[in-house]
Amino acid sequence: MTQNLTRRSLVRSAVLAATMGGVSIISGCNNNAASQGKSDELLVGVMGPFTGDVAQYGLAVRSGIELCVKQFNANGGAHGKQVKLMVEDEKGDATEAKNVYEKMLDAGVVGILGDVTSTPSVAVAQVSARDNMPLVSASATVPSFVTYGKNAFRATMTDAFQGVVMAEFAKKQGYTTVGCIYNSGGDYEAGIDKIFEESCKKNGITVTSSQAYAAGDVDFNAQLTSILATSPKAIFCPNYYQDSGKIITQARQLGYKGVFLGADGWANMIDGSTQYASNEDLEGCFYDCAFIVENDNDAVKKFVADYTAEYSKPPTNFCALGYDAALILCSALNTVEEKGGVSAGSDDYRQAVIDAIASGSVDGVTGAISFAGTGDPVKSTLVITFDKGHQKIFEEIKA
Repeated sequence: MTQNLTRRSLVRSAVLAATMGGVSIISGCNNNAASQGKSDELLVGVMGPFTGDVAQYGLAVRSGIELCVKQFNANGGAHGKQVKLMVEDEKGDATEAKNVYEKMLDAGVVGILGDVTSTPSVAVAQVSARDNMPLVSASATVPSFVTYGKNAFRATMTDAFQGVVMAEFAKKQGYTTVGCIYNSGGDYEAGIDKIFEESCKKNGITVTSSQAYAAGDVDFNAQLTSILATSPKAIFCPNYYQDSGKIITQARQLGYKGVFLGADGWANMIDGSTQYASNEDLEGCFYDCAFIVENDNDAVKKFVADYTAEYSKPPTNFCALGYDAALILCSALNTVEEKGGVSAGSDDYRQAVIDAIASGSVDGVTGAISFAGTGDPVKSTLVITFDKGHQKIFEEIKA
C-alpha cells in the first residue's frame, strides 16, 4: 500500500465548506448513475451525523475526509482514477444509517467511510458484512464494530485499548487508588470505564468508588461527593468533553485538588469555540489521544497547515481521524487499481480492497497505521497533559 501520501507535495483547490449540511458532493458526484458509468471515477460513500445532537463529530470527520480526498485526487488519484464522494447524513440514528447504507449500495459505491458514532456504526457494520462492503470508520471505538465481518476497519483506537493504556499509565504515575465517574448511557464511556476498572485490578490499583450517571445529567455533585469521601489519588473520567468539563469544574468547587484522567473523548476540551473547563482546573490532568495540533511531527504540522488553509480554523482529533480513514481507503483503492484484473463494483473488487487494507499500512497524521488480522489498527497513542492553558505531549505509548 502507498506509504507516502501525506508527505508528497499536494495541490490545493477551492475552499470547501466544512459545515455544509445534508448531502455533499465532490466533483459533481450527485449524478450517481453517471458516476458509475465513468471508467475514470470511483464512487465512495461518506456517512455520518451532519445534523442533530452529535453533528459536531460527523462534520469534523467529514472535513478531514474531504481534504484527504481532494489532495489524493490532485495527486493523481487511484492509479489515474478520481475518487468521488457521495455524502449522506444519517442524523445520528441507527435506522437512518442502515437506510443510508442501502442507498449507497444501490448507487454502486466501491467502499464506505463511516460511520462516526458507536451505535449507528454497529448497525452499518452488521448490514455491510452480508455484502462484503469495504467499511472504514474514523472514530467508531465500540469493540463489536469489527466483529461482524472481515470488511470493517477503524482508524481510531478501541475502547479496550484506551482502558488498558490509562490503567497502566495510572500505575506508572503511582496512583494506587482511583475513583471513576462515567455516563452509564453511553457505549463509549461505559465501555472504556469497564476495561479501565478491570485493568486497575490487574495492576494492583484499588477502585475506591465507581459512580455512574445518566445521559443528559448536568449535576454531578452526588457522584463526586461519594468518590471524594474515599480520598482517591486520581479520578478516571472517560466521558466526552462536554460532560468531563462540567465534572472537573464541579469537583474543584467541592475542593478536590487531585488529578483527573480521561480518554480521547476529552479532545476539544479547550480547542473548540467553547472552553469546557478552566486552565487552572485542568492543570496537570491527563488523557490519551492520537492527535493534537501542538505535536511537532512533520506530518502533523503539514496537516495542520493544510487544514487551516482549507477551513480557516485548526483541526481537531476527529478531523485528523477522518483524514486517516480516507487515507486508508484511498491507499487501498490505489493498490487495487495499480494491480488491475478486477472491475470496480464487483465482488472480486470489494475483496481486493479489503485485502489491500488488511495487508497494507499508511503513514497517517494520527500515526502509522496497519492491521494485524483484525479490523483494529496497530498504532501508537499519546498521553496528553495540560500546562498553563496549553496541551502538550507527556508520553507516547508505542503500539
